[in-house]
Amino acid sequence: MFVCLSFLAFAIAGCKKTEDAPDDWHPTPYQITVPSHFPDEMNIPSDNPMTVEGIALGRYLFYDGRMSGRTDPDSLMSCATCHLQSHAFECGLNNPAFPGGRPHGLTGIPTPHSMMPLINMVWVDSGYLWNGKVSKYNPSPHYRNLEDLTWMSVLAPHEMNGDTNRVKALFQSINGYPELFEKAFGSKVITMKNMGRAIAQFIRTLISSDSRFDRFLRGEVALTTSERTGYVLFMTELGADCFHCHGGEGNPLFTTHFFYNNGKDSVFTDPSDRASVTGDPVDVGAYKAPTLRNIAFTAPYMHDGRFTTLDEVINFYSERVIWSPTISPLMHHVRDHGVRLTLMEKLALKDFLYTLSDSSFLTNPAFSQPAAFPDGIAH
Repeated sequence: MFVCLSFLAFAIAGCKKTEDAPDDWHPTPYQITVPSHFPDEMNIPSDNPMTVEGIALGRYLFYDGRMSGRTDPDSLMSCATCHLQSHAFECGLNNPAFPGGRPHGLTGIPTPHSMMPLINMVWVDSGYLWNGKVSKYNPSPHYRNLEDLTWMSVLAPHEMNGDTNRVKALFQSINGYPELFEKAFGSKVITMKNMGRAIAQFIRTLISSDSRFDRFLRGEVALTTSERTGYVLFMTELGADCFHCHGGEGNPLFTTHFFYNNGKDSVFTDPSDRASVTGDPVDVGAYKAPTLRNIAFTAPYMHDGRFTTLDEVINFYSERVIWSPTISPLMHHVRDHGVRLTLMEKLALKDFLYTLSDSSFLTNPAFSQPAAFPDGIAH
């Protein structure tokens, strides 16, 4: 059973017009359908309510390589260059442009961290990126929400290495885009703010809620003995002890969205951990716990991509956890270097994790690359 929150969500988000929109601008509110076992409260800024027109525009922009501000085939880059739908909008180990799943920008400079999947982002309220730098709690008005990641990606040397003025001018000149911006935001004048708003709206529609485990919760399928055993291990401290950081029963997002030092190292040299954002020494070596939904498709794992298989991840938590002064107190088994699972327990845990795979999310045509851009240029 699903709860349709179309009108309510639009009202909560706010029907506030953008500052440059005319009074007769009336976009179509987008009907958000929240799965019955998911939270009702969503992170939708009051100045960027979900609309059909905004989402449609955002989908084009998400896939348009000209977001780099260039038209040369060798200099195209979009959100989708790295965020592949087939890998739950993460890079993927077999991405031909990024061997081993380690993305880099048009300059060749690698990204500071591995990628995080774009799954159920509408429920993220603790900040974005591995260290949570982009957050409503950030005192800077330029690093507040999902919308801000667009201009950051355009400018970053390890991503598009572009120029926002050039990007605006280019899209202003592309047939069809000014009209789409007018439909979405009431003005044909293209701005980076509205580009960010549109892409953020599209990303907020990327909802994964139809995995085998979801169908189990809805009473549509039964789990196997091994899958049930893995679920029990996942949910118990004396088992695999996963639920403290990744949620579980009562938390269908499979992440708390909080930040933890999970015992990967004893010495930390990364200047972009959680402590770099908070300034709190207790956050040294801490990173966000990512969602485990579609975990089978989102390798490599951890903030630095050090693990390429689920077996490596499970083995790490089983017997390779390392103590450090700032290790999370939720790592209850650090004295034993991990939870010490048996081989059969490891297999059962992996079987359960595979139940979080949602094939419909990976193939949903509403999330996929458009057949052509507004100017009629096909892919």
